[in-house]
Amino acid sequence: MHQTLVKLLVAGPFGVGKTTFIRSLSETAPLHTEEIMTRSGALVDDLAGVREKSTTTVAIDFGRRTLPGDLVLYLFGTPGQRRFRPLWQDIARGALGALVLADTRRLEDSFEVMDLVEEAGLRYAVAVNTFPDSPAHSPDTLRDHLDLHPDTPLVYCDARDRDQAADALIALVGHVLAHTPQESA
Repeated sequence: MHQTLVKLLVAGPFGVGKTTFIRSLSETAPLHTEEIMTRSGALVDDLAGVREKSTTTVAIDFGRRTLPGDLVLYLFGTPGQRRFRPLWQDIARGALGALVLADTRRLEDSFEVMDLVEEAGLRYAVAVNTFPDSPAHSPDTLRDHLDLHPDTPLVYCDARDRDQAADALIALVGHVLAHTPQESA
């Protein structure tokens, strides 16, 4: 049996749902490096829009998902805080693409992460995580606000819902595969 192994990033700003997304999708027990936020961390991390957040990823999240056709996806969740940028760059090495999670309550927080993804030369899709209190916007409004290229996939999902998270991941994988040169047989 021949498997195709693919490294993908699950990226996004602080508190957007990356850990939850990987937890929802991983077919194995996911690796999480979440720690309880301290008062010192609250001074560094902007909790605007995520006041209920009590833990944060301090290194990576990791999960695995196998798709039909023996395509094995290794999902690496990146930390969302600026102070972890050197770690982010290390995690991104060797990745074929990234799913950028966005939150309509804090869309401007997505720009720095999308810049990192673009600087790394990665294909990406944007998944808007639909939090219960998030304002709803049309896809055209979001594309315009996020300045997305017309062929960049934009999907909505609830990171807690396995099926919706899988649909977001499939949008990314389809985009990456469509832009990956095929090996000659």
